[in-house]
Amino acid sequence: MFDSKAIKFPGWRTPEGEPVSCVEKINVLNENLAEMRELAQEALEDAVLMGCDEQQVRDVLADLVAGIVNPYRK
Repeated sequence: MFDSKAIKFPGWRTPEGEPVSCVEKINVLNENLAEMRELAQEALEDAVLMGCDEQQVRDVLADLVAGIVNPYRK
């Protein structure tokens, strides 16, 4: 298990490049990121323990993130 305090959270920005200043929004974003990292870590560990190639799992996870669709794009 990892320590969520060890994650370096980004300085969240708006599309205009301004910093997100709402503490509640920042907390939600950071919690989501920590949860995603934990799930990805567990998926990697499970796959490696079951004999999968680590790099393949990392590539699949990267492809998964790259394929996420923004439903709010104008």
